[in-house]
Amino acid sequence: MNESIKWYETEGKEEDVVVSTRVRLARNLPSVPFSGRLNDAGKIQVMEQIREAVLGPNSLFAGFFSWIPLATLSRGAAVSLAERQLVSPEFIAHPQGRALLLARDDSISVAINGEDHLHIQMLARGLALSQAWEAASRLDDALNERLSFAFDQELGYLTRNPADLGTGMAASLTLHLPALEESGIILRTASNLSKLGLSLRAVWGEVGKSAGCLYQLSNRVTLGLSEKEALSNLETIAMQLLRQERGAREKLMSRLETQDAVARSLGILQNARLLELDEFMKLLSNVRLGAASGFLKNVDLVTLNCLAIQMQPATLRLPKGQESGEEEPVLRARLVREALGGA
Repeated sequence: MNESIKWYETEGKEEDVVVSTRVRLARNLPSVPFSGRLNDAGKIQVMEQIREAVLGPNSLFAGFFSWIPLATLSRGAAVSLAERQLVSPEFIAHPQGRALLLARDDSISVAINGEDHLHIQMLARGLALSQAWEAASRLDDALNERLSFAFDQELGYLTRNPADLGTGMAASLTLHLPALEESGIILRTASNLSKLGLSLRAVWGEVGKSAGCLYQLSNRVTLGLSEKEALSNLETIAMQLLRQERGAREKLMSRLETQDAVARSLGILQNARLLELDEFMKLLSNVRLGAASGFLKNVDLVTLNCLAIQMQPATLRLPKGQESGEEEPVLRARLVREALGGA
């Protein structure tokens, strides 16, 4: 893969609805207190032990990952990591004694000394649960050979959060659900899924009132299920949501009012000179609906998904944006115009 290509700059399966896939594994070192109970010296020891295992001279991963100590980053660079889904906002809030191992394409990362000693994460475009799990599992196996993760025969992998006991795996899909949100079905759907051990929450905002109509569907049960069973359950529910969303989209896009809103949204994005984030996300959601439905013929989903990540406030300034003296709304509008072939 070209080093300049990021994971979100490629096409994905079922991408008209499924924006991305994430699989995360929580792991801890044996006979070492959880990160929250470590002092600064203890956190540094954990960091160095993991760094040696991943980047040491005999490691298969030497040269594959970049080593990023959080304490060395500017505030903007740290916030960008969270905007790009590489770490949680909580992780960057206390940078001392924390680090990130990051692959060149941003698809694989290892967050160190967050809630657990390691969070191994794999990101992929579209619906790719099996592929993401297999990639995360290969890295997990390789690191386990060097670090011997804390494991109990009855409880499974030992984690700080009891909810993560067992596989220690958290899998999620980011879904674009504008039709289900517009119809009001999304609230009832979220409530029903919680009874099945799954969670459906808005990525930005509240369920039913989200910014960009983006939702995260994730598994909540890790104990008593194998990884494959949990992933199979998640994919089964995801496919049901896909069918519901696609059916609702047909009705929604048959309305002249919706077609007009979609066309106007594209026109604004192609011509605006000022774009605040909230307005941008709403307009982008409308354009994505039009492109995924085939109503807009000359707009591709890869470009739209890239913009959703690259136009976030901190990421917008990295790296080229730092050289611009433009204010955030002006810079965002200009870059969006350029990406969508506007004036």
